[in-house]
Amino acid sequence: MSPTASAASSAAGPGPELLGTRLRLLLSLLDADVASVHADLGLTGVRPHWVPYLRALAARGPSSVRDLAAATGVTHSAASQTVARLDREGLVTVAPGRDARQRIAALTARARGLLPALDAEWEATAAAAAALEAELSYPLSALVSETLDALERRPLRERIAEAAPHLIRPAP
Repeated sequence: MSPTASAASSAAGPGPELLGTRLRLLLSLLDADVASVHADLGLTGVRPHWVPYLRALAARGPSSVRDLAAATGVTHSAASQTVARLDREGLVTVAPGRDARQRIAALTARARGLLPALDAEWEATAAAAAALEAELSYPLSALVSETLDALERRPLRERIAEAAPHLIRPAP
């Protein structure tokens, strides 16, 4: 980076070279604040990123991991890991589906008992997120969607390979 670009970047704050670091910080701040609301509601031990899964199961009933991945907008692997954790925490049960490879998650009585508080938190968080976006020059949710679409079209690895081909090992 040229001295001019470096000076411009530091004047405006960190640039794209710290994108991952800054996104992790943003997610950490958002999750910590929602977790503190969970604590206020007596929902200790319920992680914020579990709530979309619990709400999806409440709305849809027992669902496959694949369906939960689609409902929450994550990969099958991420959904599988989260469902396994929800099972360990006693918030869902997991049973085999019609296909031996399929696993079906269902809410436990404990999770169903948490739903009124989780729904109230969800609605309040959605309103707070909308108010936050109103303060921004561009809606963060739209920017995140655009970014995910761009990375689906062309992953960052390909972009790195274009910027510095000597860093990437050729495929075997």
